[in-house]
Amino acid sequence: MPTIAIVGAGPQLGLAIARTYGTHGYNVALTARNRARLEDLVGELTAEGISADAFPADVLDRAALTQALKDAAAHFGGIDVLEYSPVAGLQTVMTTPAATEPADVQHEMDFQLYGAIAATRAVLPAMREAGAGTLLFTTGAGSVDPVPQVANVNAAAAALRNWVINLHKELDGTGVQAAHVAIDVSIGTPAIPGFPAAQPEEISPVYWDLHTTKRDEAELVFSL
Repeated sequence: MPTIAIVGAGPQLGLAIARTYGTHGYNVALTARNRARLEDLVGELTAEGISADAFPADVLDRAALTQALKDAAAHFGGIDVLEYSPVAGLQTVMTTPAATEPADVQHEMDFQLYGAIAATRAVLPAMREAGAGTLLFTTGAGSVDPVPQVANVNAAAAALRNWVINLHKELDGTGVQAAHVAIDVSIGTPAIPGFPAAQPEEISPVYWDLHTTKRDEAELVFSL
């Protein structure tokens, strides 16, 4: 069975992506910081007949993240798809452009860009050797059209977007697909009144499409 590894797996989008791939016969490797929460997700998926297991790691710990993905590959016999979408949550204080200091961006760079690079380096060599694989990276739509209230987060997300699109170009012709997904909605409930929202199950199919029928696309913006 092929395997998807979801880094930053949570009960909303991560779980929905797991279900989308799991119902297509994929093993699911879940990675995030909290082992107990991961095991709850594994329990949900297993109860639905989906093969899943937990591989805890903090994306800020490069060695631990690399080892978790290597453990997942050993456990399932390889990783065919990597999806990277951790959320920093309350660890980041949002800043406007004029109020931003280098330190305000550094944590988000560590979390978004550098974590994504570490995860990619853990799985890409085997994909290149096999001549097949998919690398998917998620940000908010502020990576494409930035919002002043979250300038530091947008800056790091834009850096990740730039790197992913460049990776897509580099991997052209190798059989390995890299793509960026920018989500221009709140997931579940609106972040602010009146802002568009979509359920995770409405968003997750785009990750399957990029892996299967849209492999030539470097980016997809999800909006309503």
